[in-house]
Amino acid sequence: MARVFKGERVFLTRAAGPVERIIYRIARINSEEEMDWKTYAFTMLLFNAAGLLLVYALQRLQGVLPLNPQDLNAVKPDLAFNTAVSFATNTNWQSYSGETTMSYLTQMLGLTVQNFVSAATGIAILMAVIRGFMKQSAKTIGNFWVDMTRSVLYVLLPLSILLAILLVSQGVVQTFSASQEAALVQAAQDAGGQTVSQQTIAVGPAAAQVAIKQLGTNGGGFFNVNSAHPFENPTPLSNFLEMLAILLIPAALCYTFGKMVGDTRKGWALLAAMTIILVVMVSVSVWSEQSGNTALTSLNIDQSASSVQSGGNMEGKEVRFGAANSALWAAATTGASNGSVNAMHDSFTPLGGLAPLWLIELGEVVYGGVGSGLYGLLAFVIIAVFVAGLMIGRTPEYLGKKIETYEMNMASLIVLVPVLLVLFGTAAAVLTQAGKSAVFNPGAHGFSEILYAFSSAANNNGSAFAGLGGNNTFYNIALGFAMLIGRYWLAIPALAIAGSLVQKKKTPDTAGTLPTHTPLFIFWLIVVVIIVGALSFLPALSLGPIVEQLLR
Repeated sequence: MARVFKGERVFLTRAAGPVERIIYRIARINSEEEMDWKTYAFTMLLFNAAGLLLVYALQRLQGVLPLNPQDLNAVKPDLAFNTAVSFATNTNWQSYSGETTMSYLTQMLGLTVQNFVSAATGIAILMAVIRGFMKQSAKTIGNFWVDMTRSVLYVLLPLSILLAILLVSQGVVQTFSASQEAALVQAAQDAGGQTVSQQTIAVGPAAAQVAIKQLGTNGGGFFNVNSAHPFENPTPLSNFLEMLAILLIPAALCYTFGKMVGDTRKGWALLAAMTIILVVMVSVSVWSEQSGNTALTSLNIDQSASSVQSGGNMEGKEVRFGAANSALWAAATTGASNGSVNAMHDSFTPLGGLAPLWLIELGEVVYGGVGSGLYGLLAFVIIAVFVAGLMIGRTPEYLGKKIETYEMNMASLIVLVPVLLVLFGTAAAVLTQAGKSAVFNPGAHGFSEILYAFSSAANNNGSAFAGLGGNNTFYNIALGFAMLIGRYWLAIPALAIAGSLVQKKKTPDTAGTLPTHTPLFIFWLIVVVIIVGALSFLPALSLGPIVEQLLR
């Protein structure tokens, strides 16, 4: 990736290079012309707005468009708005069942395409930020169109094709056929007392969407239950491949950052900080879920691991994955800004659910979204070196660039905007009848469902506790605006930081320069990330999963 975004030749150049040049020629893009940060930001916003409008239009018109074998009607306006915003912002929050709401055309041309370009947008913004550290005494930070095109052609598309083929080999469906009818082994009765002997099995072009939903840390499922569905994630091997895909690019971008700025130690330090936090949260979640559910214990249900069962709290989980793999996935997907789930988080134990919720509330910087996770973490790095510089009485610097008031102001926006969105959104929901009426569980757990929803939306994660009836006008609109602001009010300050840093000269390291690749700095960065997350959300968490754990 470092070579791709520096314009160097790679092994895909022979195949992708001509396609890249054709795209530039058709779109009349001068690939040699770079942009300042304001032009870069405006171009990014314009492109994303066009994608949002396209997805909205496809949903509203899908009833008269082709590739709709189920004859699905138009999506209602507030849900269409929520979904369009969700996929344009790389959030992929879903208040609908894909197999009964979206046509194949909407899923492919609308949602799958946005999975590619929203992920590419995150990578492009990161590249602009990296150039802010790389260049000196300059005014430009790259070309958005070039960065986005290369992200798709050289990174996302080749990996997606490979992963889709592997997933099809495991049984993930990829077809244009309509839903299939199958005879039940044993007839049953529906709620009206009628005998039912046939089952409708939804299929569709799922593998292509599943591949990019994981690699782009999108997470939007083709089917309602997402990666718990046997046609999206049928085997333990597909589970491993999809989980690896979720973490692959965000982790690799840390090394890419180190290569591009000329010091791979800096990239390894950032990756180490991410990994340490993730391992701790995984351990908490796995331990809590494997320990079992006290409510099931009181019913004399055996939750111990044995040769015939995985043991632990199996409520809301797939037998083929078990409690440990479900908790591992939950931590990976919430740490990496990926909304897919292979178990229902609403059924987790209080501490088991606290871990993924807190990973989201840390700002999605523990791996995070492709690109967005790393530029979010770099905001924490700026805060960490600024505070450390004040403590030791030296001018804060990172990679030879002085960190001053402007960078701190922008970094503060990146850190604080999601916090305000989550807390004010949750407060509005619990104070209004429209917000409370969609909560299916009373007390602390119901509060956790609301808190999780706004945390997921504002931090562009997309997963849900699944015990909240989010498909109503209040939540569709409120969460839609939380996703919009949570994406772009962070992206624009990140680009502003890049525009400020790129104009500065680099200062050589001296004996007094704070090393930013040592174990001490990694520890300090983790402390800063945790303190901001803990102090911001501890009161809210105390009303939700913490008090629920104490009341068990």
